[in-house]
Amino acid sequence: MLVDSFGRVATDLRVSLTDRCNLRCSYCMPPEGLDWLPKPELLTADEVVRLVTIGVERLGITEVRYTGGEPLLRRDLVEIVAATAALRPRPQISLTTNGIGLARLAKPLARAGLDRVNVSLDTLDRDVFVRLAHRDRLQDVLDGLAGAAAAGLLPVKVNTVLMRDVNEHEAVPLLRFCLERGYELRFIEQMPLDAQHGWRRDRMVTADEILGLLKDSFDLTEDDPRARGSAPAELFLVDGGPARVGVIGSVTRPFCGACDRVRLTADGQVRNCLFATDESDLRSALRSGASDDDLAARWVAAVRGKRAGHGIDDPSFLQPARPMSAIGG
Repeated sequence: MLVDSFGRVATDLRVSLTDRCNLRCSYCMPPEGLDWLPKPELLTADEVVRLVTIGVERLGITEVRYTGGEPLLRRDLVEIVAATAALRPRPQISLTTNGIGLARLAKPLARAGLDRVNVSLDTLDRDVFVRLAHRDRLQDVLDGLAGAAAAGLLPVKVNTVLMRDVNEHEAVPLLRFCLERGYELRFIEQMPLDAQHGWRRDRMVTADEILGLLKDSFDLTEDDPRARGSAPAELFLVDGGPARVGVIGSVTRPFCGACDRVRLTADGQVRNCLFATDESDLRSALRSGASDDDLAARWVAAVRGKRAGHGIDDPSFLQPARPMSAIGG
């Protein structure tokens, strides 16, 4: 098992398949983009599947989420998902995506064994979308959401980051949009993971503020907190339910004490936290002929050193050198 020194057990594996993305969201990267990882440094499909297999068959991983960058840019994504679905015990398989290309790929991914998707959608306004993402692709994202629902990738979850003086006025319209279509909306506090290192706490729309915006239009009742488990989202029934909305207060309401996640970057590094400043290299050992037993032992040792929390409120906190696109969400 992947157990850290505080007794937390990692069962949820987040696997980044690429650091590349076809959007340039301002809370992630600059408009001109970034220097992408050279292709030889990225894990191949076979290498990804081998490490995921070790995680599932030997180390107790029960959920695998593929992320990026934008994972739909990997041409071998369907094959990777199919190989993951063939593992025994079979893990739950999900995908975090910006939705561009999902309308075309949703059915092939569902046939391959993908269970569900999380799609990023920060606005319903085309002009605001262009301002945020520096690309005119809002309709592609909306089509991707509809395609995921039609393909049975349920529940379709929507991830939204609200930014002050940019899109915070859309909290209510976004929730109404999701309620009308049966999507499950999750508001996420903006985190200090942008490549520009321009994050400022006073520009972040907090969890309390998000709930305040919603409560002007909806009756929100806290869902059973015992059912939350290690999930990052605090869930609230909307107007008595059954529909729910989630708020992920990564900064102001940290949930580190119940964290069950471990991350594998696109270049084969184990990360214990989005905000970790150190990594453990599995790629070099894998390519040097390490056995599955050795790779598993290295992974166990890496997780054992996981810190108690992300420490954003600590005066010594340093933003990770890698941005979100290079870590994997």
